[in-house]
Amino acid sequence: MRVLAAMSGGVDSAVAAARAVDAGHDVVGVHLALSRMPGTLRTGSRGCCTIEDSMDAQRAANIIGIPYYVWDFSERFKQDVVDDFIAEYSAGRTPNPCMRCNERIKFAALLEKALALGFDAVATGHYADIRTDEAGNKELHRAATWAKDQSYVLGVLNTQQLAHSMFPLGSTPSKAEVRAEAAARGFSVANKPDSHDICFIPDGDTRGWLKDKVGAEQGQILDRSGAVLGTHEGAHAFTVGQRKGLSIGYPADDGKPRFVLEVQPKTNTVVVGPKEALDLAEVAGFSYSWAGLGPVESGIASYGADDSITEFACEVQIRAHADPVAAIAFVAGGELVIRPTTPLNGVAPGQTAVVYVGTRVLGQCTIARTVSAVPAPTAQLV
Repeated sequence: MRVLAAMSGGVDSAVAAARAVDAGHDVVGVHLALSRMPGTLRTGSRGCCTIEDSMDAQRAANIIGIPYYVWDFSERFKQDVVDDFIAEYSAGRTPNPCMRCNERIKFAALLEKALALGFDAVATGHYADIRTDEAGNKELHRAATWAKDQSYVLGVLNTQQLAHSMFPLGSTPSKAEVRAEAAARGFSVANKPDSHDICFIPDGDTRGWLKDKVGAEQGQILDRSGAVLGTHEGAHAFTVGQRKGLSIGYPADDGKPRFVLEVQPKTNTVVVGPKEALDLAEVAGFSYSWAGLGPVESGIASYGADDSITEFACEVQIRAHADPVAAIAFVAGGELVIRPTTPLNGVAPGQTAVVYVGTRVLGQCTIARTVSAVPAPTAQLV
């Protein structure tokens, strides 16, 4: 097969490209330039896709012996990831930019261009596994090693994208083995630290970056009954589950700390309350998709009236490194509704809920609404 290897400049993508060559594929390496302005992406071990990363990727491609190119995806990245991030925060939601980057850049824009140029698949260094069932259908599964599993951030992939994706590291037992292989191959990135944090916020100050992009306007901090506790300088600076930086000035009646429970951008209001109020009995989202066959086609649920899907047992994961939680899910009214058997904690609209059945990624939704496991107190009349 003709394979386009996405090379970020890290150790994982370098080894993935090399393994694709070892498997007998005709491989071309490509690095995605995501910004035209120096200083607008994280550098060193804290970011990805910088100029230094492109040079690391080229050195690895030279050792592997494959053609190497840099493609300018900066405009698409700005529109689909950066602008989306700003819009989501402005709407009071907490987006996952890495999820959006995988969905809209690496497995939409990149794959689209690759197929147009005659490539059969795109290979990346993600730790996940693609399997084929008895009928020839592609399925996305967790990687062999739980500690490095990245299937959560790939939950947005659809059937067509899975059919043209390769993850050569999926069966690797540990990251240490990948680093040892990189060293044996002579890659300079063998001990390069993993990237983390948001790549397009240069200094890591998300609150300050959003203030500059969205602006600041004073609003109220309320408790769950609607009582005013204080003011803030912009609701966009708060996220659900946040404890520090509330600046209320006096303790709650029970002496326990307060946490952000809700951000209401239309009224520029932040609602706070006790930690237990962060426990959620239900999350749901209209923007859902299936990674391969859906629950009905997979035989674990059936269709009801009005295109609904009956309840099925699953597990839900709401962060990249969170533990999965047993749940019941169903589709009704155009929403994927997920009810965990143990309440989820500190989940905000805008986050992604990925649904698993065993090791298989069944699908995902962007959370649009939540239901607390602890009812709010009734507002008292004065």
